[in-house]
Amino acid sequence: MPSTKVDLLIVGAGPVGLFGAYYAGVRLMSTAVLDSLEEPGGQITAMYPEKAIFDVAGFPAIKGRDLVDQLLAQAAPFKPNYMLGHQAVGLERGDGGFAVTTASGHRVDTRAIVITGGIGTFTPRPLPTGGEYLGRGLVHFVPDPSVYADQDIVVVGGGDSALDWALMLEPIGRSVTVVHRRGEFRAHQHSVELLKTSSVQIITDAQVSAVRGDPDVEQVEVTVKGEDEPITLACDKLIAALGFTANLGPLMEWGIDIQKRQIMVDTAGRTSVPGIFAAGDIVDYDGKVKLIATGFGEVATAVNNAFAYLNPGKSAFPGHLSDYAPALGEATPTASPTA
Repeated sequence: MPSTKVDLLIVGAGPVGLFGAYYAGVRLMSTAVLDSLEEPGGQITAMYPEKAIFDVAGFPAIKGRDLVDQLLAQAAPFKPNYMLGHQAVGLERGDGGFAVTTASGHRVDTRAIVITGGIGTFTPRPLPTGGEYLGRGLVHFVPDPSVYADQDIVVVGGGDSALDWALMLEPIGRSVTVVHRRGEFRAHQHSVELLKTSSVQIITDAQVSAVRGDPDVEQVEVTVKGEDEPITLACDKLIAALGFTANLGPLMEWGIDIQKRQIMVDTAGRTSVPGIFAAGDIVDYDGKVKLIATGFGEVATAVNNAFAYLNPGKSAFPGHLSDYAPALGEATPTASPTA
């Protein structure tokens, strides 16, 4: 079994986990960052890389993809080991720490763990029909909007992701249509108002009842409630944005106190298992607010307390971070995460 040995293992390569890799480097801990996705960035990379994020301190607005790039660059001088495409599965405890095994057969020996897994492993909800076209015009995420230029696009769903993608693709697509099975949208009201004043065609109380094309999607058939005849739409790209199911999976078997799919932590980010910490959307405590901004503070707390746990007598406070910055004029290495 291939193996890796580090001081700290971060489970989850979303924004919170990437910021944790920076703080682990500041405290001179060798670090591995594990994630089941093939790219860093978690839900941001998978679901809305081009969407503007407004609640990151110091940035009036920043695209999701740009935020991920900046987080990677921030941690890069400390050379964390990004193990992407690896789902954490098994946990063994020993005198020197933990051994975590992955679904792909890798072993990580680590002295401490910080879990930043967001909502866990998420799986897109499928369309009721047309699943065989996945990868042939049917997608669940839109990582690169440029490939949708001059395309007929149908977005299925009524939540934030569906409307965000429809509005983002409107200026570049030949046509954009939103199909939603209800009469009202679940998305943020501001997005709904933008949609209604855009050129996007809106079909509500409707479902995609057939997908056609050979070998790729060419048409979709939409059945509207109360209408006798279905509507046929030209379609080059079919985006199924029906939400997703989240699963903590093997983490449920790690012996951690988990309540209502949330890991319970104290004010230091400690879980019920000594040496295992957690931060971000995956954790809960009285007064918890699920924001990226909150997660950044939580992971800084968790990582620094993990350092104190591994170094009895040392302070969790890292001191002045300017002491750890590269010297003036020194180039910051470019982040290039590899599995």
